[in-house]
Amino acid sequence: MKGREPRGHWFLLLLGGLTLFAALLLNGFAEGAVGESPADPGGETGTGRGPKAPGVPAAATSGGPVLDLNPGQEPRSVRPANKTIALTFDDGPDPRWTPRLLETLRKHGAQATFFVVGARVAEHPGIVRRMAAEGHELGNHTYTHVDMGEAPAWRVRLELDLTQRALAGVAGVKTALVRMPYSSTPASLTGPQWEAARRAGERGYLVALTDRDTKDWVGAVSDTIVERAAPSRGRPGAGAVVMMHDSGGDREATLAAVDRLLTGLSAKGYRFTTLSRAVGLPPATAEATGAERAVGTVLVSAQRASGWIVGALGVLFGVAAILTVARLALLLGFARTHVRRVRRAGGPRGPGGRRRRHWHDLGHPTPPLSIIVPAYNEEAGIEATVRSLLDTGYPAPFEVIVVDDGSTDRTAAIVDGLRLPGVRLITKPNGGKPSALNAGVAAARAEVVVLVDGDTVFQRDTLWHLAGPFADPAVGAVSGNTKVANRGGVLGRWQHLEYVIGFNLDRRMFDVLQCMPTIPGAIGAFRRQVLAAVGGVSDDTLAEDTDLTMAICRAGWRVVYEENALAWTEAPASLRQLWRQRYRWCYGTLQAMWKHRRSPFQRGRPGRFGRRCLSYLTVFQVVLPLFAPAVDLFTVYGLVFLDPLRLVGLWLAFTVLQAMAGAYALRLDGEPVRTLWVLPLQQVVYRQLMYLVVIQSLVTAVLGARLRWHSISRAGTFASRDGSRLPT
Repeated sequence: MKGREPRGHWFLLLLGGLTLFAALLLNGFAEGAVGESPADPGGETGTGRGPKAPGVPAAATSGGPVLDLNPGQEPRSVRPANKTIALTFDDGPDPRWTPRLLETLRKHGAQATFFVVGARVAEHPGIVRRMAAEGHELGNHTYTHVDMGEAPAWRVRLELDLTQRALAGVAGVKTALVRMPYSSTPASLTGPQWEAARRAGERGYLVALTDRDTKDWVGAVSDTIVERAAPSRGRPGAGAVVMMHDSGGDREATLAAVDRLLTGLSAKGYRFTTLSRAVGLPPATAEATGAERAVGTVLVSAQRASGWIVGALGVLFGVAAILTVARLALLLGFARTHVRRVRRAGGPRGPGGRRRRHWHDLGHPTPPLSIIVPAYNEEAGIEATVRSLLDTGYPAPFEVIVVDDGSTDRTAAIVDGLRLPGVRLITKPNGGKPSALNAGVAAARAEVVVLVDGDTVFQRDTLWHLAGPFADPAVGAVSGNTKVANRGGVLGRWQHLEYVIGFNLDRRMFDVLQCMPTIPGAIGAFRRQVLAAVGGVSDDTLAEDTDLTMAICRAGWRVVYEENALAWTEAPASLRQLWRQRYRWCYGTLQAMWKHRRSPFQRGRPGRFGRRCLSYLTVFQVVLPLFAPAVDLFTVYGLVFLDPLRLVGLWLAFTVLQAMAGAYALRLDGEPVRTLWVLPLQQVVYRQLMYLVVIQSLVTAVLGARLRWHSISRAGTFASRDGSRLPT
C-alpha cells in the first residue's frame, strides 16, 4: 500500500498533550488552596510565622486593623467606629458552610466582608454572586492561600491578580481590600509580612488585619469563639474587626457563634456592617471593566474545565486499573483452563509437557505439508530459515516453497544456490506479502500448508506439533508459539516479555473461547480448502495475518493455539524499527476489525467470535491504550499534587501483579523468570511507545490515509546455524 501518511496529527497530539498538561497544572495550582490549619502559628498573641523585624513602623503595629500603605506617605491606619462590628470571614467560599452563614446574616439583617480565595471563587461562582447581590463586601485573600510573607514577589503579584480576575469573571467586580493569609492583629506583624503588606499597598490595596482573632480554625467551641469576638471589657462600646473563617474545616461552631454574636450584641446597640463602612471608607469593591470581565471569564472557565478534566481522569484512572487487573485475572484463569484442556486431550507430551491429540492417536498417518516462505530482501536470514525447515523429524513428506517477491538483494540467489532437495524457488515481481503467499499456496501440493516468515527459524519438532491439531476435522488453522530470538539487549527483553506475557497468554484465552484473532505470520498452518473458502490471503489490510484469521473464524472453522510449535523470530533491534513494525501491525489490526465489524451480529460460531474477539480488542487494544497516556499524565500529576505514597503503592502493587502474571506465563512457556527484572522499566518506557503507536494508527485511520508498507531491516540473528545465537 502506497500513500501519504498524516503528519499534522503529531502537532495536534502535542498541542492536546500540552493543553492537558496545562489543565492539570492549573488545577494543581488551584488545589493549593487549603486554608488555615491547626499547624499554622500566629494569632493575636503576636506569635507570627516569622521573626519580628525592627523596621516595622509603630504606626502599623500599634494602630488600627486597616492599613493604608500608599507609597510616598507614612503608614496610616483606621479603626471601626464605636458600637460597630465588622465581621470578616476568610478562606471561602465553601459550598457547605458559606450558604448557611449567608442565611444567618440575612436572618439578622447584617452584612459582612468575605476575604475570598480566588481558586474557590472560580469553583463556586454562584455563592460569590450571592454575596455581592446581598450587599456583602469582597476582599482578596490570594488565589491559593499562599503565605505572602514567604512567597516571592512575582508569586504574590500573580496570586492577587488572578483573584481579581476571578472576581471580575464571576461577579463583575474588583476589590481594593486584601488580607494576607496567616496574618492576624497589627501587633503580630512579622518582618516578611510587613514587606508583603507594603508591596500590596504599592499596588493600591488596603491591607486588612483584625482586632479580634477568634482562632475558630483550631477547633474552638462556640463559647470560646464568642468570648474572643466579644468587645473588650477594658474598652466598652469600642468597635472591632472580627476574624473568622467560612471554609477550611468544620465550621459548625463558627456558625453557632455568629448567630449568638448577632443576637446578643445587636440587643446591646451594636451594628454589623462591612469593613469599609465600619472604618468610614468608600466601598472597597468597584465594577470591573469589560476587558477584566472577559479575562476573568476565561480564567474561571479554564479552572472549572481543569477541575472536570482532573475528575474525569481520576475516574478513568480507576476504570483503567480495574480493567487491567480484570484482564490479568482473565488471562491467568483462561491460561490455566487451556493447560487443563490440553492435558485432558491426551496424546504424547511435547517439550513443554502439554498434550494435544495427534493424527496417529486416531490411527491416521501424519499429513504431508507444503511450507511457504514469502521473502522480500531477506538475505540476512533466509538460509537459516530454509535449513531449519529441513532439519526436522517430521515423519511425512513435505516441501518448502520460497516465494521471492521482487527482492533487490541476494535473497533469490542464496536460496537458488543452496540446491537443497525439497526446496522450490518461485520468483515474481514485487506485489506485497499477500500476493507472495497466494502464489505459494497456488503452487503447493499438500492439503495442509504452513506459512513462515523469512526471518524465522523452527525447532526440530515444530512441524510435528503444528500438524497435530488438524486431527480434529473442525480445526481450520493452527497458530504456533512465536519466540523472540534476539533478546540480548533491554529492547529485546521487553519484546520477549511482550510475546510471552501478552501475545501468548492472549492466544491461550482465545483458544479456550474459540475466537482467535491472529495467527502470526511467523508460524501458522492452514487447510488449503479453508484458504480457498475465504478467498486466499487478502491485501485489503496491512495485517494480512489478522484479516485471514478473522475470515477463517467467521467461516465457522476453529483456530487453535499450539504452544509446543516453537518458532524463533528476529524482533526489531531499534526503537525506530519497532515503531515501524508495530505501527503497521496496529493499523492493519484496526483495518481488519473494521472489515469484520459485522461479525458480532452474525449467528452461531461467527457471531460468538465477533462478540468475544472484537469486544476484547476494542477495549484492551484500542480504547484503553488510547486513554492510557492521559492516565499516566494524571499519575504524574498525582505524584506532585495528590498523595504520592498512595500512587506509588498502587503502582508497585500493579507491577507486582504484572510480575506474578509474567512469572506464570514464562513458566508455561518453559522460559526462565530472570528476564522479569526489566518489567518495571518496561511499564515506564516501552508501554508508552505502544500507546503512541495506537494513537497514531487511529489518527491515520480516521483521516483516511493509506499507510505504506514498512519493511524491517534484518540484523542476521540466524546467520550462524550452530544454535549459539538462540536463547536457551
